[in-house]
Amino acid sequence: MENRPTYFDDGCGRCARFQTDDCSARQWSLGLEILRDICLAQELQETIKWSHPCYTYSDRNIAILGAFRTDFRITFMNAELLSDKAGVLVLAGDQSQVANVLKFTSQVDVVRAAPSITEFLLQLKEQAASGVKTQRKVTPVEIPDVLLSVLHDDPELRAAFDKLTPGRQKSYAILVNSAKRHETKIARIAKSRDKIIQGKGALDR
Repeated sequence: MENRPTYFDDGCGRCARFQTDDCSARQWSLGLEILRDICLAQELQETIKWSHPCYTYSDRNIAILGAFRTDFRITFMNAELLSDKAGVLVLAGDQSQVANVLKFTSQVDVVRAAPSITEFLLQLKEQAASGVKTQRKVTPVEIPDVLLSVLHDDPELRAAFDKLTPGRQKSYAILVNSAKRHETKIARIAKSRDKIIQGKGALDR
């Protein structure tokens, strides 16, 4: 197919393994190609978002592919709308609230899961076409005391932080809380100042 994303050959470009045989995208290339074929078979539009292959329908994100050291996966967007009677979807991580991922360690696993993947894609396509949207549960962001203290003493930083989306605010809360020593927490906040001013989250580049 024309305009095949270079991701499948070179990776996402986010680490030093980019364009090397150690790249996770290269190591899981066969399985990723099968996932890609399944998505394209549903006439989804292929693009690159967040440095990964993303598949859309009616201008709505449907699914995104990814590769890691231990597995490769397909993540379904707006998974709150999915009916997963078999319970095959899993959480992406410890901070995730909705099970929206299928993880694989071989192309055989993908082939076996193809009917479920197709069914999820069909469900999300139908929802996208009808314009149905998810009712997301908004959970309050608990800001660490040390970050609150810094924000109190830095009005410019406080104003910028208040403008961040809840998700980006939460990313800094997690970044700070993951440090054990007070000095490390302060250092992480200081290092993040420019990104906060720019309106970026802790994981944004």
